[in-house]
Amino acid sequence: MSLLLRALIRIRPQIFGRGECPDSAVHRGQHTAADEALIVGSSSELVRRLRSQVEVRPGFITAEEEEAFLKELHPGLRKKRYEFDHWDNAIHGFRETERLSWSPPCQEVLNRVRSVAFPLGGPLLGPVHVLDLDKAGYIKPHIDSIKFCGCTITGLSLLSDSVMRLVKEDAAQEWLDLLLQRRSLYILRDEARYRFTHEILRDEESVFKGEKVPRQRRIAVICRNLPS
Repeated sequence: MSLLLRALIRIRPQIFGRGECPDSAVHRGQHTAADEALIVGSSSELVRRLRSQVEVRPGFITAEEEEAFLKELHPGLRKKRYEFDHWDNAIHGFRETERLSWSPPCQEVLNRVRSVAFPLGGPLLGPVHVLDLDKAGYIKPHIDSIKFCGCTITGLSLLSDSVMRLVKEDAAQEWLDLLLQRRSLYILRDEARYRFTHEILRDEESVFKGEKVPRQRRIAVICRNLPS
């Protein structure tokens, strides 16, 4: 694993120097009924408060675009073993890589991701993080390092539906659950990125609105911006 990937994730890190994305106001009020159906929380007030900071966009990519990513990623990922003892205990049952260059079809999708997720003209973290979770894998509650990552995190979900849970770091009774359908895009900004841990639930716990969400192998293609 590269030093960069090792630096990106920390379990419940110390909080300091957190602000709002420069163009956060641009994204406010852009949610649709479909978005809201994929986000539930501990209270309707919390969902309203974070609605400009948490997005789930279903069907963001097509089956053909998903297949393009899988075809490009498979040769490298198949050479790696799934790890069940992450160096800081943040992830269980995973393998990962990072990529700077992509085929034109994948690059076109990533350009689209960046255009909807990040402040216009802001600096982006160069490598794209690819995280491959085994069916039995899961991601524990964490906040991405604020030393290397800026105000926005966004990811494509490939191969499987899953449930992402956000929990306020200093108030565990405040939480959101996000249904990340296969081929959807999620976006976390500002308070949701800085003050809430996020995790991908293991298969045994993968429930949304009382309904089981079966977990299969899941690949996330994750983009981040740089701290301002």
